[in-house]
Amino acid sequence: MWERTDEAGGALDGELPLRTVAAGDPVPLAAGRRALGWWLLGTGRAMLALARSHVLDRTQFGRPLASFQAVRHRLAETLVALDGAEATLLAAEDDLGCLLAKAAAGQAALTAARHCQQVLGGIGFTAEHDLHRHVRRALVLDGLLGSGRELTREAGRLVREGRSAPRLVQL
Repeated sequence: MWERTDEAGGALDGELPLRTVAAGDPVPLAAGRRALGWWLLGTGRAMLALARSHVLDRTQFGRPLASFQAVRHRLAETLVALDGAEATLLAAEDDLGCLLAKAAAGQAALTAARHCQQVLGGIGFTAEHDLHRHVRRALVLDGLLGSGRELTREAGRLVREGRSAPRLVQL
């Protein structure tokens, strides 16, 4: 359960306001996965904003860090992954859609963590910079209710068992 309070959580991580749910209070799995997907998307966007701000402010060899093609490509790949995850979350309506949306959001958040860490360099590893909080949050949230890798395998199993892939979005 996620409670919007200023108190520290105790279920997984002190900075995440998550608490265990009482046994008699079931939460639909699809709704939980969709909620975690949105949270992963938000933390991925926060990491991208931190990295973007850093590369716009920092100069290297007399040029802004944002002018280097390798940096731009990493941030562009992160943005594409996050936008794709957002599209899947918006389209998620049934159990399979929510499963795939959570998987996409988890993969996008991990892509953001990897690329933003690389772009921030040494400062991203320090406790003084906020990136480490978002990386830890992405790692924890991706593992809840199935990681991106586990959910992708589960979706494949469901499609194999059903012998067809259902239409998830009407185009």
